[in-house]
Amino acid sequence: MSERFEQQGERAAQEERDIQRPLDMKEERSFDPGGGGDEEKAMQAGAREYPTGVPKQHLEKPGLEADLELKPMWDAPYYKGSEKLKDKVALITGADSGIGRSVAVLFAREGADVAIAYLNEHEDAEATREAVEKEGRRAILLPGDVADPAYADHAVNETVRQLGKLDILVNNAAFQEHVHDIADLTLEHFDRTLKTNLYGYFLMAKAAIPHMKKGSAIVNCGSITGIDGSKQLLDYSMTKGGIHAFTRSLAGSLVPKGIRVNCVAPGPVWTPLNPADKTAEEIEGFGKQTPMKRPAQPEEIAPAFVFLASPHTASYITGEILPVIGGY
Repeated sequence: MSERFEQQGERAAQEERDIQRPLDMKEERSFDPGGGGDEEKAMQAGAREYPTGVPKQHLEKPGLEADLELKPMWDAPYYKGSEKLKDKVALITGADSGIGRSVAVLFAREGADVAIAYLNEHEDAEATREAVEKEGRRAILLPGDVADPAYADHAVNETVRQLGKLDILVNNAAFQEHVHDIADLTLEHFDRTLKTNLYGYFLMAKAAIPHMKKGSAIVNCGSITGIDGSKQLLDYSMTKGGIHAFTRSLAGSLVPKGIRVNCVAPGPVWTPLNPADKTAEEIEGFGKQTPMKRPAQPEEIAPAFVFLASPHTASYITGEILPVIGGY
């Protein structure tokens, strides 16, 4: 059974590459860098210095963190755990890399065991498992496609079987591929975005909720594009706005069960998702449009998930959308 879901993840990744390839070719022919002029200095307000620019690099979908020249900063060495999630069990989709990996590590540092759901990025997922185990917690790997209803049931059932229960669901897996013209947004592309970003969240929540008890939490990953829109991400922005509405609607319906549902809406974050979306030339200025003049690193976003997942810090918070976007 597990082999079936792993093969399905491979097929879904190939579908993503098939969507990506013709758009990449068109972008390479038409890209005009433009711009120029003096740049403002990027803001640094964290415990350590963060990169202000990213290299010209393009990845084949779904994008491996291991292949990135500039490695995302996810380990949060100055973040100290305080048992906010002691003995909880969390299932995190897209936990192989980026925000998902950092969330998995911080959850483990706070005392949780972690089920790592991912598409087919086995090398990245193994690195996440090793990082969670280094924190002294258990981790399991669950490859497969979140768009498949059978996979959602499988991932939840395996989490409960191997880790004993399910307290926290983090919906984070996403598909993103930009287009400059709606004419280039094929039905296959549109369908893949909605199936991953909306169906995936719905299916995972539907499968997880029957196993969750009072005090459990669901944390969805939205986006600033779901608030402000993005002219080059019509389908992706639509799904992220849908995730925000889904969060608030589901939160209301789960109040009687004592299950909180919230959403983190990041701005630009340096993860494999982005160089697997834009061409090498376009990715060079990634994040510089924010007030802080740089993209976030995953470890700057992950604590928001800890905050919303923990009954010690967010017991009176449900149905909220928390933007973490480098300033308005």
